[in-house]
Amino acid sequence: MNRKKLFIGLGLVVLLAAIAYANLNFTRETGVEVNIETIAQRDLEAVVSASGKIRPKKSVDISADTMGKVVGLAVNEGDIVTAGQFLLQIDPRNLQTQVNRTKASLAAAQSQLAETKNSVENARTNLKQAQDNLARQQELIKAGLTPRETVDRAENEVKLRESDLAQRLQSVKTQETRIQQEEANLENAQYDLNKVQISSPIDGIVTRRNIEEGETVVVGTMNNAGTVLLTVADLSVIETEIEVDETDIPFIRNGQLAKVTIDAFPEKTFEGRVTEVGNSAIQVAGAATSRATNFKVVVTLDESVPDVRPGFTCTAVITTATRQQAVSAPIQATTVREMVVNSDGTFVRAPTTPAGQVASRRITTPAELEPGQTRKEVEGVFTVAEGKAVFTPVTFGIAGEKYLEVLNGLKAGDEVITGPFTSVRSLRDGDPVKVTTGFTNPTGK
Repeated sequence: MNRKKLFIGLGLVVLLAAIAYANLNFTRETGVEVNIETIAQRDLEAVVSASGKIRPKKSVDISADTMGKVVGLAVNEGDIVTAGQFLLQIDPRNLQTQVNRTKASLAAAQSQLAETKNSVENARTNLKQAQDNLARQQELIKAGLTPRETVDRAENEVKLRESDLAQRLQSVKTQETRIQQEEANLENAQYDLNKVQISSPIDGIVTRRNIEEGETVVVGTMNNAGTVLLTVADLSVIETEIEVDETDIPFIRNGQLAKVTIDAFPEKTFEGRVTEVGNSAIQVAGAATSRATNFKVVVTLDESVPDVRPGFTCTAVITTATRQQAVSAPIQATTVREMVVNSDGTFVRAPTTPAGQVASRRITTPAELEPGQTRKEVEGVFTVAEGKAVFTPVTFGIAGEKYLEVLNGLKAGDEVITGPFTSVRSLRDGDPVKVTTGFTNPTGK
């Protein structure tokens, strides 16, 4: 019985060995099955996509400059208005009273000025009489017909009248200054009164109305914003404000073409251009420090959008670079491998696997590097040569939707391994491969 079990065990071992040997030979002879694609020239377009909101190029928030109750409201949301059109009225009674009071004060000052000017004329007449009297007394004293004290009294009377005239002239200047103050007060009161009637500052559409007739508006202060009564937006020029990741900002410039899709109108795409690129990151109050850093980019549409509303969600695709008939490689063919590099920048490849042996998966240790050699992660692709995968370092340029521009390392007509994905990830330089499919797609982007 034991001998029988021994024979069975030996048979199983021989069978397993035969299977392993067959698999080994199969792998050695056929290699890993891979798909390939031929390198060709294609038109490439590098794009940056980001989402954001629709906004008008010009939008005005209308607030009140005076407190009071709204007694007249002439517009609703969605109404089309023109510059200067009446929008709403705030109760003017208090301000009208102030205007009337200032007018009365101005009239009183003007009346007092007229009285002061009349007193100036009287003072001039009295001075003239005093001067004539002094002249007579001086003639009489020369003839010895009047005493000296009479002349002195006449001289004093002239000085008194001169002082009185100067005082009254000064009163006139004071009254004129007061009138200027009252006129300024009246102008200011009239200006405040005009504020109770609010008109549209621009042509546009009323996109927001935050007030109802009978409500009281609040005037803003330094620490407290006032009530935004209405918002009027000019929708003749539409902009999209999108948030772009910091890694894409270096490629975006003013004037670049963009295609904008509005979620409310998914069947249509609108063309535009970049008109503003933010210099500072978007700050979000209370956001976690791990939040992605985004920058504001503004795209202005080249055409008007019927029935659009501020705040609509949109997606903008900005074309950052284009290449005509550029040598390009499929993105799925690219991979990264650790390569040994000499001091002069040349790559050191592993020894070629001898015929009849399976390629070794052993990784060279850093201790086995020769002087001047370093390990470096290199981006490239696997090409096929004599049934083996050959890792080829490639310098890439712009990235299209499916293809990368090749700046160095490949030429049109080369064949690169594109899949399966697991094979591209696990392949090593020199591994035997078996090509199953291959195709050329010169129109891809």
